[in-house]
Amino acid sequence: MGRKVHPVGFRLKIIREWNTRWFAEGQQYTNRLHEDFQIRKHIKKELPKAGISLIEIERAPKQVQVTIHTARPGIVIGRKGAAVKDLRSSLRELTGKTVRVEVEEVSQPDTNAQLIAENVAGQLERRISHSRAMKKAVQQAIRQGAEGVRIEVSGRLGGAEMARNEKVWDGRVPRNTLRADLQYGFAEALTTFGIIGVKVWVYKGEILPQKAEIVESMDVYVSE
Repeated sequence: MGRKVHPVGFRLKIIREWNTRWFAEGQQYTNRLHEDFQIRKHIKKELPKAGISLIEIERAPKQVQVTIHTARPGIVIGRKGAAVKDLRSSLRELTGKTVRVEVEEVSQPDTNAQLIAENVAGQLERRISHSRAMKKAVQQAIRQGAEGVRIEVSGRLGGAEMARNEKVWDGRVPRNTLRADLQYGFAEALTTFGIIGVKVWVYKGEILPQKAEIVESMDVYVSE
């Protein structure tokens, strides 16, 4: 126990890229890293009901580009773009740089790990049974095309005196396979009995980035 590796960091530069893309050294790196934390925290605070699954940040000299992946782009954009303009101006005040905000829609929110985790956490806060919320989320994800789903909740479930951990899964969830296209999401439910953590893994098949290169090299070898 305790020797756990984050599913995203485990697959970086193999089948995944970083959610934040820029380069810096020394104190500048520290400042930009903390600025990224503030940007993400500010967006989550300003748009708590927008169904945000991912925030990507890219940097150029004196410019920051923020891409928001959301299941409800209408809430982020607002009427005639008013909400996104307010968000852009508040981020400009926060960072002191020119900020570009782009919004991308999540096509299948029922198979997005982060959105599933937030959905289950929201149901727990509304005092819906944890087993019912977990089973329903798993069934919906499998119905929408996911090859495997695993959900874990941990805490004082149902108001019990002793905290415990419960799991529900369906299909294959190969957490140790590097080529597995595995999404990971985490959320916390703030209940009257304490905080309940929710972890979600969604498996969508395998990614083989070098398959085409191997086939081409074999064709060249055979022809020679």
